Amino acid sequence: MKNKDSSSLVGFFLIAIVLIFFNVFIFPKFQPEEKETASQSIKDFSRNDNLQKNEEVLDDIISEKLFTLENEKIKLLISNIGGRINEVILKEYKNYSGEELKLFTADSTSFSLDFLTNQNIKTENRNFIAIDSSSNFLKLRCLVSNDSYIDYVYTIDNDYKVDFNLEFDGLDELIPRNVNYMNLEWKMKTPQTEKSKKNQEMYTGIYYQFKADNEVDNLSLTKDSEKDIKSNLNWVAFKQQFFSAIFISKNGFSKPISLKVSKNENSIYIKELSAKFEIPYSHNSTEKHSFQFYFGPNHYPTLKNYDSGFEEIIPLGWSLFRWVNKYIIINLFDFLSKYFNNYGLIILLLTIIIKLALAPFTYKAYLSQAKMKVLKPEIDKISDKDKDPMKVQQATMNLYRKAGVNPMGGCLPMLFQFPILIAMFRFFPASIELRQKSFLWADDLSAYDSILELGFNIPFYGDHVSLFTLLMTISTLLYTRMNTSMATGQMAQMKWMMYLMPIMFLGFFNNYAAALSYYYFLANMFTFGQQYFMKKFFINDDALLAEIEKNKRKPRKKSNFQKRLEQMQKQQEMKMKKRK
Repeated sequence: MKNKDSSSLVGFFLIAIVLIFFNVFIFPKFQPEEKETASQSIKDFSRNDNLQKNEEVLDDIISEKLFTLENEKIKLLISNIGGRINEVILKEYKNYSGEELKLFTADSTSFSLDFLTNQNIKTENRNFIAIDSSSNFLKLRCLVSNDSYIDYVYTIDNDYKVDFNLEFDGLDELIPRNVNYMNLEWKMKTPQTEKSKKNQEMYTGIYYQFKADNEVDNLSLTKDSEKDIKSNLNWVAFKQQFFSAIFISKNGFSKPISLKVSKNENSIYIKELSAKFEIPYSHNSTEKHSFQFYFGPNHYPTLKNYDSGFEEIIPLGWSLFRWVNKYIIINLFDFLSKYFNNYGLIILLLTIIIKLALAPFTYKAYLSQAKMKVLKPEIDKISDKDKDPMKVQQATMNLYRKAGVNPMGGCLPMLFQFPILIAMFRFFPASIELRQKSFLWADDLSAYDSILELGFNIPFYGDHVSLFTLLMTISTLLYTRMNTSMATGQMAQMKWMMYLMPIMFLGFFNNYAAALSYYYFLANMFTFGQQYFMKKFFINDDALLAEIEKNKRKPRKKSNFQKRLEQMQKQQEMKMKKRK
């Protein structure tokens, strides 16, 4: 009994000590009715250095607190746990459901600084204390030991950019001398913000700019991709279809940088993006690294104003097509947008301007086709008279030469129109101006326009019917029929291929931006109108035939090109005879 009584007494005595300890040192820190100053918080954490070193205990006792920084454009929620930006809300935009647009949330992002002392430190699990804050400024501190700490400093102004400084104090006594860098890892699972998940997926990925030449490159947008960059970079962008989060280093990110894009078909997220950087550490008593974030729209003029190459993340096409978009289409579009707010009307006016500008080339192409059509009966006679393909080709070329007809006359003008068509193909799906803008039955010109949900999926076509795509396909078939009526020779034999292309476009464009199908439909309709007026007022088949007959009677000197062509044909004939 005495042993039991003495044991109990010792037990009660220890319990009393523990209760006194917690009441004096621990519980007062977490009383909700007391408002602590930042300096008092630091003092309390210094008294409990053992708790600071034990991350598991910290996770159990620290409750999350969110700090808010915002302006008219963006709102940031920053957590004391990890000191990271938990959530970014773009205040000027809504998602496809009409809710506030969140670029990412706490569950879909991570941001952590990792380094070695006598243990592996990961800031994403550690507590940060607010040292100083205002409506546009926040300084958070993570204690590593009694005399060393890391500061995360966020500053926001009236822009989409956020200044972020990473400051170290006293870590030189803790980090081994042979360690000269820290790992900074940033991850984001991109949420679905647009009506078409498939379209958003096509334009979601990682872009980056090289420091040496300011060239912009990207990882694959169509498949999982991973790359170790062996060059210094200026910035890395986690790009979505219409919005981006860009991480910028004012002094450049040192190599190597590891980038990764992955996709899970069963996930609610579009893709998972991650970047891992090495932050240099020089073992000074204090060190500072300056960064910036851009959280905002992929709006070409907005991105271009930063003069950092951000606008290169907008997929406007390569080389010539990008040039057409940058210097012609975007400027025209922006000019019309100043005077009209109906984007269906803006696309209509844009189409008219482009078709009028290309009218001389369209006329030359149609004139060449009309001449070929007039000559078609004579070409058919040549084909019926001789079955040797080489002789038929030679006789046909002689006929063209005598008649003064250039068989390539219809192709060259089309080459001027082709860059416009491809530029538009890249421009409309990437234009945030069209996002959630309705026109007629289309509720969002940047996504597909559905007039009928099928309830099942047809391979290559989809699970809905897009009316603009249907109208585009029908008009293209009519245009093809008009052109094939003028076709001669081998082109006439390939009519089925010319009809096959519009059918393929029906499946391809059914899930594409309604604005693109609408533009192609308008372009086809204006071409019909142009050809009607050209035939009625400018081109007469009888007059063309008379002109051709007159040209036949004129003596014509062969051009050097024609001489070389005839010489090549003769050489080919000689080779054929030798084989026989």
